[in-house]
Amino acid sequence: MNQIDAGVLSIAYDDQGPAQGTPVFLLHGFPYDVRAYDALIPPLVASGCRVITPYLRGYGPTRFLSPQTPRSGQQAVLAHDLLALMDALKIRSAVLAGYDWGGRASCIVAALWPERARGLVTGGGYNVHNVPASSQPMAPEDEYRLWYQYYFHSERGRAGLERNRHAYCKLLWKLWSPNWTFDDATYDRTAASFDNPDFVAVVIHSYRVRFGLVPGDPAVEPTEQRLIGRPPISVPAIALEGDGDGVTRAAGSLRHRKHFTGPFERRVIGRVGHNLPQEAPGEFAAAILALTSGSFKGDPA
Repeated sequence: MNQIDAGVLSIAYDDQGPAQGTPVFLLHGFPYDVRAYDALIPPLVASGCRVITPYLRGYGPTRFLSPQTPRSGQQAVLAHDLLALMDALKIRSAVLAGYDWGGRASCIVAALWPERARGLVTGGGYNVHNVPASSQPMAPEDEYRLWYQYYFHSERGRAGLERNRHAYCKLLWKLWSPNWTFDDATYDRTAASFDNPDFVAVVIHSYRVRFGLVPGDPAVEPTEQRLIGRPPISVPAIALEGDGDGVTRAAGSLRHRKHFTGPFERRVIGRVGHNLPQEAPGEFAAAILALTSGSFKGDPA
């Protein structure tokens, strides 16, 4: 594991493959960590890719450089963290791949800084938050899936995550991936990342700011303002979804096609839940390799 100062963070990251290989960034979500990508890295490296897998802010050995930096978990800071890491590693452009929080960071960089993204693999499609519309209710069958977010809006929820983070996140793994049988050792390898001293603060802020309940980090407010306009993604993109996802229904991304103006393809993976790369590493790796090989044509807009 490597460590590098990038932006406001000291980021811990795994770096494998040839230094001159096609760079690929793999970004995890909540409540997961870099272990979600363990099975993807060997085939990507074997294909000549340089694979970089960072711990997001609030996870594992990644740390804030200053106690004064807001412990924000909003979407714009995740994108800026990715850009800062790319700059620190002197990587101008890469294939960006992620799901959940990591997919959001990847989508934002691909949309606002397309010159930094050779291609995009995104779990769940266009998963950029529409904060101004967050007060609008969804269908009841979608609302109940977000109970954990509403729980985090309360002080009881913050205290619950602080006190029971390992048990709480394990429950989310089970609910969000009901067809995936994982053992305690698999979960424990990731759960160690939740002991980061900033984990709770970053998570709680993430699930409050996306509903407009708390202010964001002023340093990234210009980026948040740009996201209000729902900027399109012009780079080649593949959206992956599991039809067993306990958070979002697979059909949800059908309405996202309008946000992708370049070559695009939507792939649905049977019986797979929210933790796409760990549950379906072969399909996730295949999507990345389609972009790195230059063979991807997609469905032009």
